[in-house]
Amino acid sequence: MKKGNKTSRFSTAMDAVEQAKLGCESPYAANRLAFSDHDLLLKDELRGIRLQLEWMKPDLALDEQDIYSTLVIFGSARFNTSSQSCNDTQKGYYDTARALAKKVSELSLAHGGNEYVVTTGGGPGIMEAANRGAADAGAKSIGLNIVLPREQRPNPYVSPELCFQFHYFAMRKMHFLKRAKGLVAFPGGFGTLDELFETLTLLQTKKVSSLPVILVGRAFWQRVIDFDFLIEQGVIAAEDTQLMQFADNADEAFSLLKKAWEIK
Repeated sequence: MKKGNKTSRFSTAMDAVEQAKLGCESPYAANRLAFSDHDLLLKDELRGIRLQLEWMKPDLALDEQDIYSTLVIFGSARFNTSSQSCNDTQKGYYDTARALAKKVSELSLAHGGNEYVVTTGGGPGIMEAANRGAADAGAKSIGLNIVLPREQRPNPYVSPELCFQFHYFAMRKMHFLKRAKGLVAFPGGFGTLDELFETLTLLQTKKVSSLPVILVGRAFWQRVIDFDFLIEQGVIAAEDTQLMQFADNADEAFSLLKKAWEIK
């Protein structure tokens, strides 16, 4: 079989599945091909295989789509402009995320559409705003969804071929950062804080190469996280605060990103 420049003399797994269907149908699970045995793949003992699959499936798809680099945008799923509970401040963050994503996506298109591709958690709120901004620019964007009891559902602005679904937070986080050339965090709750601190920890410990981290909404972040107090308590170093920058609007955030990327 041949695909692109890759050649193999072996039949494909799909060929094997089809050939097995032509043989004697058996009611016994033992007779199923292992890689097409759904019950087998869901066994607790195969958790490691499922983790590997969640790493490989999106990675292969992004390679096939020639996605070279991304800009990750985090933020609350609850800033939903269609909800009556959405206040002016939340709507302002939604609009800012949408405007920033549009600017970044226009930059992406200027670089062939394969660099700086907007990536979100794929759900509502700030995630929807960012994917929507990319759609406003006519650019593709990525959504890394995860199965949760509430709130998390694919928003309609993610490019369908780049809309992924995860079970494991760990694999999802790795995909957020693998191709990232920057991370922008808008106000959010536990999920946003988790993703932000995961990134800051990896940067602090040099487990990932340097990238700009921008916190949008200075007043929000400086109240939620007292960085000066952490320094006073000796739990972080003063230079650790240089891992992040603050912005209060789309233009300011975009300027910080372009400076980090050395784009005029």
